[in-house]
Amino acid sequence: MRLGRRSVRERIEAARAWPIWENPPWLRAYIALVVTVNLLAIALAVRVGLGSGRSLALLGILIACEAATVEFTKRAGEITGNAKDVYGVWEIPVAILLPPVYALMVPILRQVLVQWRIQRSARLHRRIFTAGVLGLAYGAASLVFHAIMGSPFGVAVAPTGHMPAWILAVTVACLAKWSVDTGLVLPALKSSYPGKVREMLLGGEAVQNDVAELCVAVLVTFAVAVSLPAIVFAVPLVVLLQRSFRHAQLVTASRMDSKTGLLNAATWERESAAEVARAVRTRTPLALALVDIDHFKDVNDTFGHLTGDRALKAIARTFRIFLREYDLIGRFGGEEFALLLPHTSALDAYGIAERIRKHIAVTPLDVGDLPDGEHVRVTVSMGVAALGAPWDTRTGSQITDLLAAADRALYQAKRAGRDQVCVVSDNTVVNSQEQAGRLGSV
Repeated sequence: MRLGRRSVRERIEAARAWPIWENPPWLRAYIALVVTVNLLAIALAVRVGLGSGRSLALLGILIACEAATVEFTKRAGEITGNAKDVYGVWEIPVAILLPPVYALMVPILRQVLVQWRIQRSARLHRRIFTAGVLGLAYGAASLVFHAIMGSPFGVAVAPTGHMPAWILAVTVACLAKWSVDTGLVLPALKSSYPGKVREMLLGGEAVQNDVAELCVAVLVTFAVAVSLPAIVFAVPLVVLLQRSFRHAQLVTASRMDSKTGLLNAATWERESAAEVARAVRTRTPLALALVDIDHFKDVNDTFGHLTGDRALKAIARTFRIFLREYDLIGRFGGEEFALLLPHTSALDAYGIAERIRKHIAVTPLDVGDLPDGEHVRVTVSMGVAALGAPWDTRTGSQITDLLAAADRALYQAKRAGRDQVCVVSDNTVVNSQEQAGRLGSV
């Protein structure tokens, strides 16, 4: 009896350690709602019918093609975060040519296959949520297509005789799928990647990938509807498309710091050097700030390194809140960050840095669940340097000179007691609002 109680207690403790509890309550409820609606939609779609033996054969072929794509992904490895894939090329034909129950269920099968063959993700709730979102999105695509064509569900509509209308209907269905998918995943993305949602969904690379996947999905659906053996020629095309997507994602990942999602030091310095050269050439103001978290070792020693990593992410989110899209934000070291502020004078840079410093000082960091009454609070010291007035290569117009000046200002801020901003401009050290006001003409 005692052994049984211990087993139950251990299972409860293991359940409490699931990563899903790191999310806010509203997001957990939202995930549960999406998954529940998808399961109810599957139960309702079963009543419509499962189709004929030919439908099951086509389903098996498309799933086999998708499994082959999963195996290719296994070699390259799975990219974490909002990774782009091409599985929709095989799943759109399921939504268009087969009964709606399969459109709702295939994403579940795919997530199971990915979990088994590629990566046994610790964040299983993300896979379950993704399956629910995609199931509803493909279900919407099936509804839209059959509504446009005026055909009953479960009846495959061949393109013969009305090809333009058929292709247009498939295209509109694909757009409906994208709209539902984006709309449902948006709240979760805002919670996990604040400040980056627009770039992830509507950035140039993301839109190009979505358009490429849509076009190939329409072509594959058309080929399968006209002549099933044509699917053989689609497999290498999809593999090549997946390879190009994966290459672009790997290039992006190589630029980023894995813990914070900010630019890594090498990328930040390379891109900042180009911005500084442009500012010198066009005689426009520019400022650089180095940020150091005060006594960050105490956070790691008190709460553990995992909490320390979450604190770094929280501070990175703060930078995105206060800075502009074209500002360059990088992680420069363990607890040090670098901010490049184009079109910003020394006075404006001081004001921005002060707002960031005050916000961090008074706001507890969001680091997940901690024991009652415990919060992670930190302060930061900031050193700011601005381009010199002469606009030449002799006085602070190179990235190394700016970094050296900002580092000198950061040291001054620490020596003055930390939790403050110090500015260096034209060899003038400023560490108060009154003194900063004199830099207005710089």
